[in-house]
Amino acid sequence: MTKKKKLEKKLEKQCFQFLQSQPTLAFNYKQITAALQLRDTQSRNLVIRILKKASAKKEVKEVSRGKYQWLKDPKKSYTGIVQITSNGNAYILVDDLDNDVFVHRKNINRALDGDTVRIYVFNRSRSGQMEGEVVEILERFKTEFVGILQRHKKFAFVLTRSSRLHTDFFIPKPPPERFTAGEKVLVVLKDWPRNADSPYGTILRSLGTPGETQTEMHAILHEYNLPYEFPEAVEAAAQQIDREIRSEEIQKRRDFRDTLTFTIDPVTAKDFDDALSFKKLTNGRFEVGIHIADVSFYMPENSILDQEAAERATSVYLVDRVVPMLPEILSNGVCSLRPQEEKYTYAAVFEMDEQGKIYSEWFGRTVICSDYRFAYHEVQHILDTQDKNIPEDVSLSKKKYSVDDQTFVALQQLNIIAKILRQKRMSSGAISFDRVEVQFMLNQENEPESVFFKTSQDAHKLIEEFMLLANKQVARFIGKQNPKKTFVYRVHDEPDYDKLFNLQSIVTKLGYPLNLNSKKLNQSINQLLQDSHNTPEQQLIDTLTVRCMSKAAYTTENIGHYGLAFDYYTHFTSPIRRYPDVMVHRLLTHYLDQGNSVATEAIEESCWHATQKEIIATKAERDSVKFMQVKFMEDKVGQCFAGVISGVTERGLYVELEANKCEGFIRIKDLPGDFFHFDLDQHLLMGEQTGKVFRLGDSLSVEIIKTDLNKRQIDLGIADE
Repeated sequence: MTKKKKLEKKLEKQCFQFLQSQPTLAFNYKQITAALQLRDTQSRNLVIRILKKASAKKEVKEVSRGKYQWLKDPKKSYTGIVQITSNGNAYILVDDLDNDVFVHRKNINRALDGDTVRIYVFNRSRSGQMEGEVVEILERFKTEFVGILQRHKKFAFVLTRSSRLHTDFFIPKPPPERFTAGEKVLVVLKDWPRNADSPYGTILRSLGTPGETQTEMHAILHEYNLPYEFPEAVEAAAQQIDREIRSEEIQKRRDFRDTLTFTIDPVTAKDFDDALSFKKLTNGRFEVGIHIADVSFYMPENSILDQEAAERATSVYLVDRVVPMLPEILSNGVCSLRPQEEKYTYAAVFEMDEQGKIYSEWFGRTVICSDYRFAYHEVQHILDTQDKNIPEDVSLSKKKYSVDDQTFVALQQLNIIAKILRQKRMSSGAISFDRVEVQFMLNQENEPESVFFKTSQDAHKLIEEFMLLANKQVARFIGKQNPKKTFVYRVHDEPDYDKLFNLQSIVTKLGYPLNLNSKKLNQSINQLLQDSHNTPEQQLIDTLTVRCMSKAAYTTENIGHYGLAFDYYTHFTSPIRRYPDVMVHRLLTHYLDQGNSVATEAIEESCWHATQKEIIATKAERDSVKFMQVKFMEDKVGQCFAGVISGVTERGLYVELEANKCEGFIRIKDLPGDFFHFDLDQHLLMGEQTGKVFRLGDSLSVEIIKTDLNKRQIDLGIADE
């Protein structure tokens, strides 16, 4: 190859790389040679020649006379979901690629978080990360947003900027006078002209004064597009449901109305979707039934009720309210297994011995009449005291009462079996996190008066183990059939091994072994959690271990449930609040009736939708907790608290207060005495001059500096020693 040919080849590569780096813009040869710092005549002439040849080959496009633009290769075009980061950049989640695609904020091109977009992926990479550019918005994830109204004389803005939304909305005409400056409003995206910095919007409604509980809870629901009211047609359909328990339907079911049956739920529960029945058999074994509200009986497939439930996919539990999957007449009425009321149910019934060994199992539709509606603390009192008398201060009704001998024995025996089942699970490698759940005591105005911590006791574990048993055995029953049947599984993949290696390197320095051998990993993780319990490093180890775990999901492809150590697992026990459970009931009925395997595609699509809705519900629930935490700390500005560092980022430290589990943030610029650098692998900030370290899990004394209800944020500072 001649010297000139080599130079031409080199310049061609440089030209193409330059055009690829800014694929939405067009350049002439002067701009390209200037950018490449080519000053000699020969190089400039070669660039002109290269551009003309590339245009003829349709490698670049001559968009106007002498101006060239990179012609995107359709093979490098992908569809994906936008995930905006806190700094305004984005990652595009693409099913067809192994890794996410990084998009710089200048190349997002009006895409918003959650949008479905078409992207072009560059040839180059950034630190090993594929980079791309959004070239088309295919579908907006949402078009309604919440923000603060800012009025001007001839126009207005709705201020919506957040960690996931890096723009405000321009309102080109003054909104009606009923919308007051400073209030929280709902705005709908109408247009985003190419030459406009902000999208254009129209105000739909006022949500109220920022910071008020009602306003903020409605704001959370709107932010996550969660409907808190049912359409009139859905409510009307619910009202038309036949609520009678009819003899002809009872004859089609296994009758448990004369068998001891009871529910055990939280004090505040209004819907009871699971009950236990217990009978001692003549052979010395026990018949234990797990009876679940038969929602599918009342909700025909593809009916208006079913379509609404399928779209919602889950109930959402905010701190002060529930956004139910089903209308109240179903969730709290006809389907709720209330005491002394006959109810249609769907059951898993087992013949067991006192060691929890199953001798036979039966699945099908039942009818029950619950004898007791227990609260967890009532059952716990019986288990702790071995006394069947419930005193006034424990009783749910605030009246002293006693359970009969049969019920007393049933609770004792079920507790024994539950403990054995739990021990078997743990021995098989189930992961056990001793996580504390924060709850609030609210006054009549739904303002938080106090914080309390919910811990799992024997009464909770009794119910949990029998629900797990039913879910597992239903999944095994279908999963082991030959030929294979399409079914809904609740799966949980293996942990992220890169994160496990990071965990191992950290805990080893703290004196804890962690065996990453796949056959012993579960036991080793449990031992780590057990050994670090009630130690100064527990917070660090718990947090890092949770981050190693995969997310559970619904799918037709069974890979087992790693966290529970089950080869087969599904969700069968909560159809009032989870749509996948309704799907499971229908599929189980179909297969019990000897039906052929149903088509996979539609079931898989419903599984994916339910998983996404569950993720959204979890985020909304966390935001409601965060708001209540800020509300609770509002009158505590200036006070000092002991805390534990619960998160470390390049922006600063998250600190969880020990007294109430509220979490606040210390900005890195507010850390005194030094300039601090972020170490991602070690989860710490280190002082440049002093070497002082702030590490995940460290104890810290902090002062409440500021609370911001609108941002749901508590600002902290280091307390004076």
